[in-house]
Amino acid sequence: MAETVTLQIPEALYQRLAIAAGATQRSLEDIILQALQIGSPPTWKDVPEEFQTDLASLDRLDDESLWQIARSQKTQLEMERYESLLSKQQDTELTDSEKLELDNLRKDSDRFMLRKSQAAAILKWRKPMPCLSNLQ
Repeated sequence: MAETVTLQIPEALYQRLAIAAGATQRSLEDIILQALQIGSPPTWKDVPEEFQTDLASLDRLDDESLWQIARSQKTQLEMERYESLLSKQQDTELTDSEKLELDNLRKDSDRFMLRKSQAAAILKWRKPMPCLSNLQ
């Protein structure tokens, strides 16, 4: 048995749900039912503002693209350079260019981990729930 409900929702929430429906090739009704059962898609608003646009763009990706991000890894060369600069910073004063490089590597690393985490959270949220298929 199903009930019909008319609900006014904020435009921003509607857009996020519609984007999720398009990205997963599911109906908006399925997405809304899932959101009501387990909550809305993970938000990016709790991260530093400089990363929000990047994380928001993940909502539009299909599952395969999100899996690629979630499974991605930094290269050995990137990790070695980052660790080398951190180690050098403990022993001596870094040059201005090294400080800038370390800062950029730190921001890149933060962005990388936030993207991986957000991609994994979106994928977990999108996983179809068996009980939804019984509602149709």
